[in-house]
Amino acid sequence: MAGVRVLPAIVCLTALALATPMLAAASLAHDSALRMAPDFTRTDLDGKSLDLRKYRGKVVLLNFWATWCGPCLIEIPTFSAWQNTYRTAGLQVVGISMDDDTAPVKRLYQKDRLNYPVAMGDAELGELFGGVLGLPLTYLIDTDGRIVGRYQGEPDLKQLEARIKSLLPRP
Repeated sequence: MAGVRVLPAIVCLTALALATPMLAAASLAHDSALRMAPDFTRTDLDGKSLDLRKYRGKVVLLNFWATWCGPCLIEIPTFSAWQNTYRTAGLQVVGISMDDDTAPVKRLYQKDRLNYPVAMGDAELGELFGGVLGLPLTYLIDTDGRIVGRYQGEPDLKQLEARIKSLLPRP
């Protein structure tokens, strides 16, 4: 009889464990939705100033990543392809590496021929966005500078692309 009572408890706990990340992601996305993206200025890997404000009027995909993060390395080529495809329509991809050392970031940047600016991040920059507690972490920022999406972990790239297209200015 005890087994019968335990089983529903295990099923409920398992269901809760499976649902919790989805609820947390929805909650995090809701908390940051329509909040203005914090302005910051960094120097990118090419030595140029990367100022988030200068991208107002564009849809910005802001991606926090690292060279040691497997899922990050999987999505970077897609982000680079989107930069090519949607640049003229108004998309700007911006990468923020959370690596401690610039050398591996520069190697990857050159090897993969990234076509968007990448700057080094740190805890201070991460805190502006509520903390970077796991990678990858991607923010979608609309043309007015509002955060309209927060994607912790690997996003569904087809859904993310559809969301980007919906935000791009109409000609």
